[in-house]
Amino acid sequence: MSYREIASRGTLAWAAVAVGARMPVAMAPLAVVFLVREREGGYALGAILAAVYVVGEIVGAALLGMRMRAERARPQLAVGLGVGAVGFAALGALPDAPALVLAVCAFVAGGAPGAAPGGMRALLNSLVPERSMAQAMSAESVLVFVIWAIAPAAVTGLALGVAPGLPLLLAAALMGLSVPGLWLLPAGWKADESDRDGEPMLRIMARAWPVYVTGAAGLSLLALAELVLPALLEQREISVGMSGPLLAGLAVGSAVGSFVYGLRKWPGRLRTQSLVCMLAVSGCLAVVAVLPTAAWLAVGLACAGFLQAGSMLTRNLTLREVLPPSALAAGYSVMYAAIGAGYAVSGSLAGGLLSVTTPSTAILAGVGLTVVLTLVGTLAEVRPAPGAGAGAVGGGESGVVSGGGAAVSPGGVPERPSS
Repeated sequence: MSYREIASRGTLAWAAVAVGARMPVAMAPLAVVFLVREREGGYALGAILAAVYVVGEIVGAALLGMRMRAERARPQLAVGLGVGAVGFAALGALPDAPALVLAVCAFVAGGAPGAAPGGMRALLNSLVPERSMAQAMSAESVLVFVIWAIAPAAVTGLALGVAPGLPLLLAAALMGLSVPGLWLLPAGWKADESDRDGEPMLRIMARAWPVYVTGAAGLSLLALAELVLPALLEQREISVGMSGPLLAGLAVGSAVGSFVYGLRKWPGRLRTQSLVCMLAVSGCLAVVAVLPTAAWLAVGLACAGFLQAGSMLTRNLTLREVLPPSALAAGYSVMYAAIGAGYAVSGSLAGGLLSVTTPSTAILAGVGLTVVLTLVGTLAEVRPAPGAGAGAVGGGESGVVSGGGAAVSPGGVPERPSS
């Protein structure tokens, strides 16, 4: 297996469109904070707008992603991205608008393109051979982590150096440009809905809940570290300005981890790989909570990011095993919503813990909760759902019901043609 197998004009066009669709997502939370920071109660209002944006993402990913169909993917994605671009443009052009107006714009900017990550991932799947799916997912993760490493610096530079609304106007332009780029990609992907045997989409999604739980736990763990990091630096009497470089190191570690994961086939089932990576990430962050110097914090966060990439990739690959092809785009969108919900819960948990305990204790408490969620999700994958019938696998096999009710091979791969 090699990354050369996925290099083509189609995947390069997909990457260009993905940058336009995903860069605004990475820019948005910080951009809305800078947009209103000079208003009365600016930082508080900025935090509220960022939260509304994330809620919009969660709602849009869950509701719109569940309604996405392979044969109508292009127009659905185009409308969502186009409306999202309008939401971003309105935010950037109306910095002095009433808070309620800004909140509506933020919700639209987050919610309208909510199905785009899942739909774009499904399009990527249709562009590469089945045997190269791990490399394709790894390359996508590298691209996403690079975007998240660049976005904060771009937002800060533009907002402070030029104008507070400029990052949001740039986000609108990028998302708008991604719309015509969709016509460089396939109109959709092959998906015969007969593989669902008439089962409602909601029930199929519900069967994969253990994957969503462990996926959300993985990102919420690092989200907790990100949100508590400034307070932890103050506790260690380290300059809070080190937060930026340390978080950039975490993102770079994740990008490197994604690349390394795609270089070879790793031993063990995906479930086992995910569990090992999650426990290792938890260990890294538990150590970060007690490390005394910035240098050691940088090492701990980089290692956590490196291992977290493997955890998230195994979760996305597991969805391909447990869902029928026609439900993959919806599954990816629900995973995106679950991750967003995990991030939001982590933010609330961080705020609550910091008001009653030290930053290091807050991180350790978050690590403990994440380990519990990881074990719950993993054990649920091992145990077949009651009455699942032939679609579930017992005896330590995959254990998650295959959405189409198809039999599953001993390796955990659905025994039906992949689209």
